[in-house]
Amino acid sequence: MSGHGFHVHGPHDHELEHAQQGGHGGHGHGDDGDKSMTNHIALFTAIIATVGALFGYMGGATMANAGLYKNNAAIKKTEASNQWNYFQSKSTKQSLAEVSRDLSPADAKPTYQAKIDRYEKEKNEIKVVAEGFEAEAKAWDQKSDAQMHEHHRWAQATTALQISIALAAIALLTRKKWLEYGMYGVGAVGVAIGGAALMHI
Repeated sequence: MSGHGFHVHGPHDHELEHAQQGGHGGHGHGDDGDKSMTNHIALFTAIIATVGALFGYMGGATMANAGLYKNNAAIKKTEASNQWNYFQSKSTKQSLAEVSRDLSPADAKPTYQAKIDRYEKEKNEIKVVAEGFEAEAKAWDQKSDAQMHEHHRWAQATTALQISIALAAIALLTRKKWLEYGMYGVGAVGVAIGGAALMHI
């Protein structure tokens, strides 16, 4: 029928012709707006995905640090416990020496008293070492807790960015402007939480 100058247009033919004409016509401005929205969302999504990857890495690093610091704290607690056991052993020996001194003849008392004095000195030295290990264990525990706090912040930030990317996908499908605004808002919240984690807040 094309020989008679007659041609039937399908819907897809109309869209192809419209695209070939560069979007001119009644819907030109709307298409330009859609294209602009698409470009903005695509750029935003790429940036947020990159930032989210960095946040995810920081979250994993702080989690690993927290575990390492907690392990160090456990080691120091074990060392402190060993020292307190040693302290207790010296206390037992000192008590036996005191009993022996009290029950021994006068000429033997100075020998036992010397042992008592030596045990007392050794106990004080052991106590200082044990308390030092306890202080180190407490410091490692505090560092671990601080890293876990940061980890939670990074996790919150990453989650917010993932929600922002999901909103971006929905905004692209529905062309809803309020979803685009929501995408920007949630993304900004995610970046702000990441900033708080970076500043150890």
